[in-house]
Amino acid sequence: MNKRIEYRDGDWIVPDHPVIPYIEGDGIGVDITPSVLRVVDHAVRSEFGETRAIQWLEILAGEKALSATGDLLPEATLEAIRAHRICLKGPLTTPIGGGFRSINVTLRQVLGLYACVRPVFHVAGVPSPVKAPDDLNLIIFRENLEDVYAGIEFEANSRDADHIISVLEAMGKTVLPGSAVGIKPMSRERTEQLVRMALRHAVDRRRSVVTLVHKGNIQKFTEGAFKTWGFELARREFGDRVVFEPQGPDGVPPAGKILVNDRIADAMFQQLLLRPREYQILATPNLNGDYLSDAAAAQVGGLGMAPGANIGDGYAVFEATHGSAPKHAGQDKANPGSLLLSACMMLEHIGWAGVSTRIRAALGATVQQGVVTYDLARLMGVSPVPTSVFANELIANL
Repeated sequence: MNKRIEYRDGDWIVPDHPVIPYIEGDGIGVDITPSVLRVVDHAVRSEFGETRAIQWLEILAGEKALSATGDLLPEATLEAIRAHRICLKGPLTTPIGGGFRSINVTLRQVLGLYACVRPVFHVAGVPSPVKAPDDLNLIIFRENLEDVYAGIEFEANSRDADHIISVLEAMGKTVLPGSAVGIKPMSRERTEQLVRMALRHAVDRRRSVVTLVHKGNIQKFTEGAFKTWGFELARREFGDRVVFEPQGPDGVPPAGKILVNDRIADAMFQQLLLRPREYQILATPNLNGDYLSDAAAAQVGGLGMAPGANIGDGYAVFEATHGSAPKHAGQDKANPGSLLLSACMMLEHIGWAGVSTRIRAALGATVQQGVVTYDLARLMGVSPVPTSVFANELIANL
């Protein structure tokens, strides 16, 4: 009865009882992940009765994997994701400085998850630092494998760094002796993959504006090329569907068309605050998208309610966007909202959008009833409830 999700010719083939792996996560993963699985199961049952259900398969990564296998990211975990194609992942701890770079980055690189996809929208009732948080409703497609995430850097005063500096000096570039050096690769191939996914999403979801965000005014051959390659891809593959600025009054495209435009990265922060309604989909290089997605999430209430996914061709990992918060682990107090909304993205991705709609409605109703975990409770002036109780109330509101 239980079958694997398949991917054929760009389409997801989803059985009625798919096996979906999940990673509990470090720190507060022990609290939020079981609650999210429980809510999703109830929502699926509410939508489909007994005709459909998810068969969850736990796989190990992070501290739990290290304890059980001696490896932070066992090969068996990678094989399970390759076999089942979809994964729901709790937060994993990322070391700062030396040591293991990042399980999250490794997963993206090994599985070819070239797009970090971050929807940003306001959940009714969630406190926000801006007057009209509902005005911001967009999706950020962030390139996931190049730019700073390529991780090509050389330690200050190392032989390799000194060699790179000498090569640069021979090319007429000035770099202070003893500098650390990082290299920022950006390719046409990765840029086109990302922009293509963003534009396909716009077509499928009937969005009318796609904005390429870059720093091409300064870095003309990397960030500037991102814009150039993105525009060329749009013209070549979506030519009958897209228009470019200036088109229409105030950036509004003609009916049935998608406006493709661009903005300088630093100006984009101001645009999201002052003119958020003008933007629907952003496509960005890695570092720009990293900053923008967290800043945009802050406008609608913070990372506690910010979903995200890392998606490639035939593989997708849906994850909490916040950290593992180890000091709160095991206390049944953390907010499961980010992981729950990421699970909603997963449900939409496999074609079960009705289940996602139920969960999002129940989440908004629960928050508006003042039933929230400690992070939101302190902002709303209400008493907090445990994670497990929050999940119970969500289920009651389905």
